[in-house]
Amino acid sequence: MSFLQHLLSDLKIQFSVSMFYRSASFSDIFSYTAYRQLSQMFLAILFFHGSEYILALASHGRSNVTLNSLLISKNYLFAMIFSLLEYFIEIALVPGLKELWWVSNLGLGMVIIGEIIRKTAIITAGQAFTHLIRIRHEDHHKLITNGIYGFVRHPGYCGFFIWSVGTQIMLCNPVSTIAFVVVVWRFFAQRIPYEEYFLRQFFGSQYVEYAQRVPSGVPFVS
Repeated sequence: MSFLQHLLSDLKIQFSVSMFYRSASFSDIFSYTAYRQLSQMFLAILFFHGSEYILALASHGRSNVTLNSLLISKNYLFAMIFSLLEYFIEIALVPGLKELWWVSNLGLGMVIIGEIIRKTAIITAGQAFTHLIRIRHEDHHKLITNGIYGFVRHPGYCGFFIWSVGTQIMLCNPVSTIAFVVVVWRFFAQRIPYEEYFLRQFFGSQYVEYAQRVPSGVPFVS
């Protein structure tokens, strides 16, 4: 066998071994990392929307609750699909990014904290908590200032903000994390003043004093 044949044979063996280890390494990273992070994401989404619907039923009764209480809109679906596309692209191209477990665990903690804040808000407010902004005052609609509402005016929004951003940190998605912060913040920055216009109409000086004393719960939204 000539020198050239020996050289080609050695290169072929080295290439095969290298590809084997790369393949095994990628397979290990993808199987464990993706399984854990995507499972956490699936369970977080399932629990969030399922519990929203169940609590709406408990507070308002089946006749007053629709599938809209699941809080799944076209924009929301688009955002989640985009985040999953980012996840799969990054885990294929830069799998090490997804192994920043301190980042992922921070996101998981935010998901849990956000859930606790939001669900505490829903349970505390009872019938006064609705997914749609009330533009007409109803008898059961009262101003809630006790419990978690004594710390932030909109704990439901605060909880969702933390939860939604946390899902992307949990997946180690840098692009979606920034996008979620911007989009969700802008949504609440527009929604809160609109909602509070009606709350001032309903409760007058009582709400004005409350708003001056208690922060909104969403950063940089007064």
